[in-house]
Amino acid sequence: MKAVIRAASGNFLELYDYLVYVYFASYIARAFFPNRSEFISLMSALVVYGVAAIARPFGAVILGSYMDRKGRRKGLILSLSLMAVGTTSLAITPSYATIGFLAPLIIVAGRLVQGFSLGVEAGGVNVYLAEIATPGNRGFYCAWQGASQALGVIAATGLGVVLIAMLSSEEMQAWGWRIPLIAGCLIIPILFWLRRSLTETDVFLHSSHARSTMEILRILGEHWPIVAVGCLMTILNTTMFYFVNGYTPTFGASALHLDPLGTFVVTLIVSMASFVLLPVGGAISDRIGRWPMAIAMPLLILATAYPAMSWLVVSPSFSRLLLVEMWLAFLYAMYAGTLVPLLAEVMPAKVRSSGYAIILSLANGLFGTFTPAISTFVIQMTGNRASPALWLSAAAAVSLAAALAARRLAPKSSLQAAAT
Repeated sequence: MKAVIRAASGNFLELYDYLVYVYFASYIARAFFPNRSEFISLMSALVVYGVAAIARPFGAVILGSYMDRKGRRKGLILSLSLMAVGTTSLAITPSYATIGFLAPLIIVAGRLVQGFSLGVEAGGVNVYLAEIATPGNRGFYCAWQGASQALGVIAATGLGVVLIAMLSSEEMQAWGWRIPLIAGCLIIPILFWLRRSLTETDVFLHSSHARSTMEILRILGEHWPIVAVGCLMTILNTTMFYFVNGYTPTFGASALHLDPLGTFVVTLIVSMASFVLLPVGGAISDRIGRWPMAIAMPLLILATAYPAMSWLVVSPSFSRLLLVEMWLAFLYAMYAGTLVPLLAEVMPAKVRSSGYAIILSLANGLFGTFTPAISTFVIQMTGNRASPALWLSAAAAVSLAAALAARRLAPKSSLQAAAT
């Protein structure tokens, strides 16, 4: 398990830094995107949050190719280095009131660097864990990538709870929102030390490697149906993640008008539940198979997401928000715990990092990262505070159709054969 901790440690920072932005979006909006309309200011901040998705496919191709040619270990160290640059730029940039239009431009650049890095980070960790897993436990091993993300959520929301409880709204707006970003910068050296101690996977060392990015793109082109259905299956995973773990504080405070401290507490509790449930979901998929879980979870989301959200918005409260988010977190964890090893198993070994990274990047660009912005926009346009559930249901329908198609298309790779 030492290798699991070392690999997942950087993923913890990646998601911690990536999510701190959206957790404190209302403060960031006023600091960098001031406007007479609070809605426009918040939407500007959330769109910039989502703009990182533009860079993710480029990171997936370039960094994923590097990882498939030079090794999983080197790629994971490089992605962590780039995330450190993006995080530092966000933490130290002066506000719009101080340097004018230069401030939002730096924030956009920082988000693009973070997106470029994240283009390969999650996929790279998933592939590394899949390749070091012991037979019969691949789902359990791979689930720790998602669990490390949950730890990032726990750290970000826990710090948010402390800050909101201790600081006034004026202090939070003036400087309090920067503290989580600075904290992320301070732990970077520790994570570099952990990642540098990683060893290369035996699967990579004993397999043939693509010699160029063009060869990798050619192989991916030959397997485009797998890439396409993998991307469509991942849409539900990314949408659920950003809704449950990213959008909850903003949704609770802005749409439901609940106490900000309470919404952070809900997110903290839900992220702790996800940390426990993700390995459980992976272990269940090891026992009963990937496909039953990959089909059952989207069906449950289609059946329950909108009724649950409608029940919540009729009479918003801390307890109702917690119950609904816990249910959605359970469905997300069961699906994510299944999907991660499934995709690693069906991708050809020569392009496993690139292919997985491209799938995640496209899914995030199509649905995931923009979920907070789209949910906010849909509520504003329809006046229906339960309408984000329709967005979740659309993602579930797409991923369910893709899972049914993927079961027929996916070949049995060496990893998949080992899992069965």
